[in-house]
Amino acid sequence: MNDFPEDESLDHEPAHQHGTGPAGDSANLAPVPARTSADEQPIEFAPAEVTPVGPILPAPDPVFVSDAPPSFDPQLFQSFIQPPVRPPARIPHFGHLSLLIPIGGIGFACTGLILVLAMRFHLFGWSLSAQAAATNIQLILASEAILYLITFGISFVVFPLFWKEKFFTGLEWRAAVALHRFWPLAATALGCAGLAALDEVLMPGPSNAPIEKMMRAPGAAWLMFAFGTTLAPFFEEMFFRGFLLPALCTAWDWTAEHFAQRPASPLDANGHPQWSFSAMAVGSIVTSLPFALLHVDQQGHALGPFLLLILVSLILCTVRLKTRSLAASTLVHATYNFIIFSLALIGTGGFRHFDKM
Repeated sequence: MNDFPEDESLDHEPAHQHGTGPAGDSANLAPVPARTSADEQPIEFAPAEVTPVGPILPAPDPVFVSDAPPSFDPQLFQSFIQPPVRPPARIPHFGHLSLLIPIGGIGFACTGLILVLAMRFHLFGWSLSAQAAATNIQLILASEAILYLITFGISFVVFPLFWKEKFFTGLEWRAAVALHRFWPLAATALGCAGLAALDEVLMPGPSNAPIEKMMRAPGAAWLMFAFGTTLAPFFEEMFFRGFLLPALCTAWDWTAEHFAQRPASPLDANGHPQWSFSAMAVGSIVTSLPFALLHVDQQGHALGPFLLLILVSLILCTVRLKTRSLAASTLVHATYNFIIFSLALIGTGGFRHFDKM
């Protein structure tokens, strides 16, 4: 028998703390924390950080080490890395002007067919006689109106397919600008009429110009009044200041950019081209020459009216470029024609006494 009291805590301790259990290997034993009193707190130790060790690779053989560049050329993959930089699209350019010419040819052919059919069946009293057709103001104005409308209708459908925007947007119509500046534009038209009066004094045209002969026909003056203040200024501005002038300005700048090896000028806030001063000056002069030649037959090929038409065209080009609005130049053109016809109306007593002109 043992006279010492039995320590029950020793009898119930786990076997692995004495190394006698099945996992009694000293390598697997964790230190047993010492018993502490109620006033003492156990000290906790943060676990040590273990840095993972990757596989150790053998050192490269210096025989096979090379400083040569990669075997592929990065330039071959440049087109896949970033898209190519394209110059801004400046519309309308000479390609669009070239497209307008065959469209006008289609309109001319359709107009001729319509007129031939009308004269063949004696509609409106029109005759197939060339001499009668040349002096029939109704036939002349009707043929021009049909030509303008057919050309405009085809252009209205075709050009937005190339421009990716509406027809009037591509031509910078901008009617709001013209309405906002109505009175300054009307004053500009009045100034053009003053130049016409001055030109009549300094370099008068022939007294019996073809346009005066045409206006003497019954009702012809009123038809020309209506046509000259509506359809004529609209379609003339659309061709000369809507297509021809921008195409010439763009062509001038494009040529200068390629000779100087400089990039194209950026587009403005509305997505339209910004031309240089030289381009606008040359484009305005070149545009004004065919504009004046278009009306030279009506003025009897006189020098004074021809120079006046060039000057008025330069003013219209300036308005178009200054306001960036085709509607603005059209308003000035229509108002100028209205003033001229109104003065003729007053001077002839309601288009009855042309001998007073």
